[in-house]
Amino acid sequence: MKKNLNICVVLGLLFVFSACKKSFLDLEPLDTLSTTNSLASTNELRMYMNQFYQGSQLNQGTSIYPETFPLQPTGVGGTGIAFNDAGTDNMIFSAVNTRTSGLFSLSAAPEIKEYVAVRNLNYFFEHFKNAKGNAAENNKFLGEARFFRAYYYFAMLKKIGAVTWVNQVLPGEKEVMEVPRASRTLIVDSVLADLDQAVTLLPSVANSASMRVHKDVALAFKSRVALYEATWEKYHKAKNDPFFTKDISAEKIQNYFEQARDAASAVMTGNKWSVYTTGKPLEDYGNLFMTTDLSANPEILFWKKYNANENIAHSVSKYTSTGGADLGLTLSLVDDYLTRDGRPFLGTERADAQKIYAKELSPLLRDPRLGQTIAVPGKPLKPGVVVPGYPPINQTGFNKSTTGYPLYKFLEYNNAAAVSDDFKSVAPAIVFRYAEVLLNYAEAVAELGGDPGSIANALNPLRTRAGMPAVDFNREYNTDASYPFRNLGSVIQAVRRERRVELAAEGMRLDDIMRWAAADELLIGKRQLGTLFVGSDMTSQNVTGGFYGASLLYYDTAPAGKSVNLYLNGNAGDGLRYIDPFKSILPNGSGFNPQRDYLLPIQQRMVQLTGGKWIQNPGW
Repeated sequence: MKKNLNICVVLGLLFVFSACKKSFLDLEPLDTLSTTNSLASTNELRMYMNQFYQGSQLNQGTSIYPETFPLQPTGVGGTGIAFNDAGTDNMIFSAVNTRTSGLFSLSAAPEIKEYVAVRNLNYFFEHFKNAKGNAAENNKFLGEARFFRAYYYFAMLKKIGAVTWVNQVLPGEKEVMEVPRASRTLIVDSVLADLDQAVTLLPSVANSASMRVHKDVALAFKSRVALYEATWEKYHKAKNDPFFTKDISAEKIQNYFEQARDAASAVMTGNKWSVYTTGKPLEDYGNLFMTTDLSANPEILFWKKYNANENIAHSVSKYTSTGGADLGLTLSLVDDYLTRDGRPFLGTERADAQKIYAKELSPLLRDPRLGQTIAVPGKPLKPGVVVPGYPPINQTGFNKSTTGYPLYKFLEYNNAAAVSDDFKSVAPAIVFRYAEVLLNYAEAVAELGGDPGSIANALNPLRTRAGMPAVDFNREYNTDASYPFRNLGSVIQAVRRERRVELAAEGMRLDDIMRWAAADELLIGKRQLGTLFVGSDMTSQNVTGGFYGASLLYYDTAPAGKSVNLYLNGNAGDGLRYIDPFKSILPNGSGFNPQRDYLLPIQQRMVQLTGGKWIQNPGW
């Protein structure tokens, strides 16, 4: 916390004074805050809470490089939902992600900006009693405040672990800052308690047209928080690393799983939401992420709308419409999609498909969600242009695909302005959707050892939309020696794979890796690969000039003074060689340190400000 945490008032609000006496003009304007008895009306409560809908919620990116608040810093790449998987085993940029490669430094420790918002929310709680008007209307905004305080504390928990729980407006004196970090359990329980109150106070609605949080958003968020903490404690404890709560009981972990299950179940049994489908399995999943108005969509609980005419837009489509965007989805992600008839994609079937570029992406062969997430040749790319036969792997800047698997999800291929200029994209930012609720429920029940039938029933609507067969845990169980989660039980393995596939490139993969304590399986000593190059038709194509520019050249050792854009794994003469973007940068793979890197460091000034009562995170 800073020594002085200023109360931030909503930008753009004016305090209006009237010189008239005893007249209608004595009434305070509806679009201003009162100068006395702050937060004195329902409208002032609404206006004050508006600030928490601006800039802090998940959104779509205006650039592919800068960091975003309050999400976890990635080091390189990853601003906005579409790019927030950067640096995981789902997506990589051309530059290495410092967080997941073990290269993050103490000097880069993030500021704890969330406490500014927490102070503003605590100010709201202290002055809420001033508000006149209808109690039910006022309570909606009290519920919003509870939701957002939980939101900011959860962001801090994921980033740096346990912090100090502050539930009042603190003065700026140094003495009040000299308090220790609370226990992780206290922070989580306080977050869940705020969400319980939010559930009680927020209205129940049947659609997301208001674009404000409501009862089912609070329940969905509770299921996310409780599941995160239950798995964090379970799997970090199993690895006996420094990050679990040392005295936490099995009963407490089970309670978190139960809270996650019950919160998700409450949304499901409310019968107001469903998985969006029009019966078009080759289109419905992809269309969800480029529909500009989701107000009536039955799957969307909470979202952000963009309008380029009002200068509220982003730039995702400008970058992805190049077929490159200086990023690429990974071979690991592609391999995790099942075949069209619901089997793991392995062996000869996989090898044969990879010989012809993009055959492995075909909805005739694979789960159709794959071809709606990655750009498949022949699909629309921009007005009058289709995805070319081969990806731009030899380009530079944001024109390049790092892996040969370009991102297609979120691309507004019919919007000429969006694909040609910055700040013209209007693909929505979906913050909570019903699919995640189903996935949270399925995972919580699986972790509790619940009925496999109820788990399959929760997942099957996602399969049905994509034209996939119903879940069969035995048929899709992957025990291949190279599969990272081969040692998990078939049910939990299937739930994790379904989560990865359904939520690919929606910014949740890093959280999943961290809470599963899965860096050993997914990151450490690994480099994320791209498409097959040697051994496929990629090497036989004449791609000089045209869409791609220069000829495709690759090197095992870069010639002196030569800038090399394309590296391959393996060695010269090998029959099969995949694109290996970080071969020269991470020769030994990711150096993620499992005794340090599951949490970011705390700034040294924070340790000093608290008189040493804030202890630095493990390993830093």
